Amino acid sequence: MNHAQHHSDPLPFPSVYAAFAASATRYTDHDFLVVLPETAQIYGIDAQTLRYGEALARVDALAAHYRAAGFGLGHRAGLMLENRPAFFLHWLALNALGVSVVPLSTELRAAELEYITGHSELDLAVAPSARHADLRAAALAAQRSVTLHDADADANAIPRAATEARAHAPDVNTECALLYTSGTTGRPKACVLPNEYFLLAGLWYNRIGGLCALRPGVERLVTPLPMTHMNAMAYSTMAMILAGGAIVALDRFHPRSWWASVRDARATVIHYLGVMPAMLLGALETAHDRDHAVRFGFGAGVDKTLHAPFETRFGIPLLEAWAMTETGAGAVVIANREPRNIGMSCFGKPEAALEVRIVGDDGQPVAVGEPGELLVRASGEAPRRGFFREYLKDPEATAAAWEGGWFHTGDIVRQDADGQMYFVDRKKNVIRRSGENISAVEVESVLRKHPCVADVAVAATPDAVRGDEVLACVVAREPLREAERAACAAELVQLCLVQLAYFKAPGYVAFVDALPLTGTQKVQRAALKDLARTLPGTPGCIDTRTMKKRQD
Repeated sequence: MNHAQHHSDPLPFPSVYAAFAASATRYTDHDFLVVLPETAQIYGIDAQTLRYGEALARVDALAAHYRAAGFGLGHRAGLMLENRPAFFLHWLALNALGVSVVPLSTELRAAELEYITGHSELDLAVAPSARHADLRAAALAAQRSVTLHDADADANAIPRAATEARAHAPDVNTECALLYTSGTTGRPKACVLPNEYFLLAGLWYNRIGGLCALRPGVERLVTPLPMTHMNAMAYSTMAMILAGGAIVALDRFHPRSWWASVRDARATVIHYLGVMPAMLLGALETAHDRDHAVRFGFGAGVDKTLHAPFETRFGIPLLEAWAMTETGAGAVVIANREPRNIGMSCFGKPEAALEVRIVGDDGQPVAVGEPGELLVRASGEAPRRGFFREYLKDPEATAAAWEGGWFHTGDIVRQDADGQMYFVDRKKNVIRRSGENISAVEVESVLRKHPCVADVAVAATPDAVRGDEVLACVVAREPLREAERAACAAELVQLCLVQLAYFKAPGYVAFVDALPLTGTQKVQRAALKDLARTLPGTPGCIDTRTMKKRQD
């Protein structure tokens, strides 16, 4: 069966849980979740390997406790569990009942938690007890009655749901998860993702073949990416569940111990972010660089000048892919067949199951080889199959994204005469730092609260390691001396660290006389982007990167 057919086929399972249960029956004694000693130490848990059969028994027991507590269809549960085994077990248990999960990053701070708690209408939050006070405060501020549960506590202690669940059984159309993605015009948007989205992602990965063909019951996949993102949650996890493979989720990427972890895990597949190859190439070469069992890496954004050197040194093809939270497996492209045009930011040819258009600012298709915005949709009678269902409570944004019957990606690409596609730039005003999408508007809204700020605009500036770094252009209310500028910059970063995830705080604060504005007094984003590239290292631009530390 080819990929073009699977978009119109009925799905073999009604839910993520059902797919997992089927694999657990087939691959009972195969490894499902692997926690390496270094990851266990960071999380303060035991190193462990959980097999499919054991995992299913634990998931079913957990689901029974949640059902007894009154949770079910129509409820939403926030999971602040990082990449711990608990994340997978609670997600699967809740999915069995039709509860939608909202993965919550531990980096979230007061303003973000309050917004997500209220906007998603959380009914339940599962998190370590150390974060319960934060979640309780967020629920109070959002005027929500949220049941709190500690994943390390006895499942018998799950408090009762505050509202009744609906009686229907979950199916492919049931909401499986809400994933928040940084919008360009304000608060993060919540992508509503049904079971179908996750099932199709796993099926796509298992059927795409070529250089990333998965072998049933054999693969061991290492990912350092967070389960709060679609790559780890939809692609890594679902691919392994449907293939009967093992998931080795690290807490995050650790360059120094990476290859030791890969070897200890006996990894056959790795998932990467663009920043990882650069950091790994920075280490001294050793005779063990190719001493591993990895068959391929799946990821995006590798520096085109480092792509070939990485593959030559470590002996792994890095298969560059393109997808978005919104597109899921409805629109995903990967350079999984030769020629891969290494070193050219090539991400492969679209499959027959995907229709693409590349258009200019006038909305008309551009000539072959010319850059334009990528528009996508699924082929056939269901153009949105595999995509997100909608932006929660934002029909206008959903309609705008699908204007004219095509999903507007906001990414600028070009396509050659052979159909190969190449990433050029982002059209949207989103900063991508170490794989995290950051909304400039969201950061600006926090910076404006500071009394020394008359006006502010945030943009990306290139960073050799992280891809982008956050740069804030600040127009001060009054002229500031050099020492005052440094103090103000430090206060602005501190304000962001309290209100937002640490990675969103400015790595640079540049004091400018005026912002580039349009005739209607709006920030001219293209001019700001050009300006931001030139500011680091100039007088008046303060490097605040050392302040950007994860907050305890």
